[in-house]
Order: sequence, then structure tokens, then C-alpha cells
Amino acid sequence: MVRWEPGGTERLRMAALDLYVRQGFEQTTVAEIAAAAGLTERTFFRHFADKREVLFNGQEVLEAQFLAGVAEAPDGSSPLDLAAAALAGSAGFFSEDRRAWSRRRQTVIGANASLQERESLKMATLAGSLAAALRDRGIAEPAATLAGQTAVTVFSVSFATWVEDDETRTFPAIEHDVLAELTALTAATVQAPAAERPTV
Repeated sequence: MVRWEPGGTERLRMAALDLYVRQGFEQTTVAEIAAAAGLTERTFFRHFADKREVLFNGQEVLEAQFLAGVAEAPDGSSPLDLAAAALAGSAGFFSEDRRAWSRRRQTVIGANASLQERESLKMATLAGSLAAALRDRGIAEPAATLAGQTAVTVFSVSFATWVEDDETRTFPAIEHDVLAELTALTAATVQAPAAERPTV
């Protein structure tokens, strides 16, 4: 019987990412990942369903932090306030010691269409979960869906900025700046005279 190795998940994640960066995601096999981590293929599949999940493992933790932010927001919060609360709840997931991993992970995803599709599905699922949480807080449609999508958009832009090579701001600081810019843009659009607004 194969022994459950302590720290096996992290060893497999690091070994897989090294191989994905060096030789490509499609070219890397589970056997190679397991061997590089000093483990067996059977042990790999105890930790991950397939080699894609090495890159997407932890999605449920991130979603839980978004939803906790919504749940903990004060009564009477507006849809945008709830979106901001969700973003604040998620920010702790992206500590500075995670940035190097995230940069390399994003390089791998950016080079593979199927991984990009998986990432898009992850974001769509998150937006749907947030919209449901907002509805549970009494936010009607379409405001709940718009706010959920807004939170995910701000998150996506913030994450892309955070993993840039020359970026040094913390993730919470970037989210704050991106949300402030979106809020200013929305306010400017709402205040523009009707004659200046584009027609559909």
C-alpha cells in the first residue's frame, strides 16, 4: 500500500509547474510530475483528479472567501457595496508569498487555449455564485447579476495587474484602485447628459 506522503500536494504542485513552464502543459505527463516530486502516479491521483487540477486546485477556497465577504457585509448594503465586500473577502487569498507561483501559473495558462477556457469557466461559476449570494441578501435582478459580474471583472483585472513582472503593489491595494476606477467611470457615465450618451 502506498504511503500518503506528508506535503505531497505542495511537492506535486511545484514539480508540475516547473515542468509546465519548462516543456509545456500538453507535453507533460502525470508520470513525469510524480517522478519529479519523488512520488507515484497513484499518489498523484489521490491529490488531483488530473494534471489540469494542479493549476486550479483551491478554487472552492477562493469562492468561499468571496462568499464570506458577502455574508459578513452590513445589513442594507448596496449591490456595489456587497461586490466590494466580496472582493475584500478574497484579497487575503493572494498573499505576497503566492505571487511568484501565480505569475508562473498565469504564463502556463496564457499559452494553452484549453486552460484559458477552464479559467473562464471558473470565473463564470464564481460570478454565478456571487449573484446567488446577493439574491439571498435581498438584491433583486438584474442588480444581483450585474454586481456579481462586476466583482469578478474587478478581480480579473486586479489579478492580471498583480502578476505583471514590474508590479509591486499588494493585491488588496490593486483591487481598491481598480474598483475606485470603475466607480468613477460609472459615475461619469451616469452623470453625462443624455444627448452625449451613445445610442444602441
